[in-house]
Amino acid sequence: MSTTAKLGKLYLIPCTLSNPGEVSVNPEDVLPQTIKRCVELIDHYIVENEKTARKSIKAILPEKSQPSLQLSLLNKHTEVSEHYEMIKPLLNGINVGLMSEAGCPGIADPGAVIVKLAHEKGIQVVPLVGPSSILLALMASGMNGQSFAFTGYLPIDKNEKKSALRNLEKWSQEKNQAQIFMETPYRNNKFLEDILGTLHPQTNLCVACDITLPTEFIKTKTVNDWKKQKVDLHNRPCIFVIQKN
Repeated sequence: MSTTAKLGKLYLIPCTLSNPGEVSVNPEDVLPQTIKRCVELIDHYIVENEKTARKSIKAILPEKSQPSLQLSLLNKHTEVSEHYEMIKPLLNGINVGLMSEAGCPGIADPGAVIVKLAHEKGIQVVPLVGPSSILLALMASGMNGQSFAFTGYLPIDKNEKKSALRNLEKWSQEKNQAQIFMETPYRNNKFLEDILGTLHPQTNLCVACDITLPTEFIKTKTVNDWKKQKVDLHNRPCIFVIQKN
C-alpha cells in the first residue's frame, strides 16, 4: 500500500452566503449525498469562525454531536507554524473538513493556505458544490463570463484606490474582460462614490448585494446611470463588477 493511501482527505465544505440555516442554496439532490454525508462522518474541521462553523454544521446535520467536534481556527491572526498542526490529523489518516465563514473555502478566504499545504503533502483535496458570491455576481452581471479577473480588496488610500480603479477599467477594455472586486461592507457607500467619481460615464458597473438573501439587490448600469440612483449598501456584503466596452 502506498503512503498516500494512508492519508486522510481534505474536504472543502461550502457554507451559505447568509446566516447559516437561514437560506439554503444547495440543491436538494446534492446536499444529502455530499455535504450532509461529509459532515456526518467528519469530526475534525479547520474553520474561519468557530461560531459560524458550528451553526453551519448544525444547520446541515442537526443531530451531529457538537461536543465531538474538534475545530482549529484559521484567520488573519493564525501563525504559519499552526498550519502544520492543523493538518496532522490528515497525515494520520483522518479526514478533515475545511469551512469558510461564508461561501466556498479557498476563494477570497484564508483556507487557500491549507489547501496549498495539503497538495505539498500529497493529501487529496475534495471540493464540494456550494455558493460563491464572486461567481454568482458575475453570472448575474451580464458581463464577460469567458474572460474575467477577481482582484479582491482595493487599496484603502484614496489616491491608490482611484489609480487601481482606472487600471481595472483600462484592462477591462483592452482585454474585453470583466473585472471583479469587493470592499469591507461598512465602507461600501463611500466606495461606490469613489467608483462613480473615477470611472468613465459609459463604463458598465454591476452592484451585487446580499446575494441569496431576501434583500438581494443586483443591478448593472452605466456609471452615468448609477449617478442618478441612490442605493444604501452600508454593512451589506457586496461584489462589484465593471467592464468598459
